Amino acid sequence: MIQQEAIAFLKDLAENNNRDWFQSKQDSYQKYRKHYLELAQELLSGVQEFDLGMADVEAKKVVFRINRDIRFSKDKSPYKTHMGFWISPAHANNPKAGYYLHVDPKGSFLAGGIYMPEAKDLKKIRTEIAFFYDDLQEILSEKKFKTAFDDLQRDEHTLKTAPKDFEKDHPAIKHLQLKSFIVQRDIPFDDLFKSNFISDVVANFKIIKPLNDFLNRAFDVAD
Repeated sequence: MIQQEAIAFLKDLAENNNRDWFQSKQDSYQKYRKHYLELAQELLSGVQEFDLGMADVEAKKVVFRINRDIRFSKDKSPYKTHMGFWISPAHANNPKAGYYLHVDPKGSFLAGGIYMPEAKDLKKIRTEIAFFYDDLQEILSEKKFKTAFDDLQRDEHTLKTAPKDFEKDHPAIKHLQLKSFIVQRDIPFDDLFKSNFISDVVANFKIIKPLNDFLNRAFDVAD
C-alpha cells in the first residue's frame, strides 16, 4: 500500500514547491524516496512474475527524479508532486510498450502501452495493426480486458482521417488514426491505502500484457 506519510509529503510539496522548503525537509524527502523505491521494487517483482521481458529491468530505472525539467515549461515549479513508475525494457534506441502507475493526491491511474512513438516507430505499429488487425481485436474484445479498459484511448492527437499510406476504409481505421496506443484506468483515492493495492495494480498490468506484446511485435521487424 501507499504510506499516508508519502501522500502527505506530496501534498505539502504541492503547497510549498520551492527549493528552500524542499531543502528544509530533507529528512521527510529521504523517507519518501525510500518508500518510493520500495514500492518500485514490489511493483517490478510482481510484473516480472508474468512478463519475462522485464527480467533485466532494475527498480532504480522504474522511478523518476523528483526534479522537473522546466527549461521549456511555463510552470517553473522545480519539483514533481506525484510518484510515477514506468516498467519497460525500453531505452533511447529501443522503444517498447510498458506499464505505468501514477500516484497523485489529485488523481491516480494505471496505464499501459506506448505513448507518442517517433514517426518511424508509429509507422511500424500502424503497419502491424493493418496487417494483423484480427489479433488486436481478439485482445481488445477479451472479457477481462474489456471490463478493465474497454478500448485504446483517443486523444487530441488522434487523426480525423486515415494516416498517409493507409486506406480510409480499413476495418482498423479507428486504431490506425491513433498516435499513442494506451489503455488507462483511474484509481480511487482510498484504494491507495489498501493492503492489496500493489497486487491489484499488478493484476491489471497482467491484463495489459497481451496488448504490449502485440505492440512490441512491431519493433521485431527489420527496418
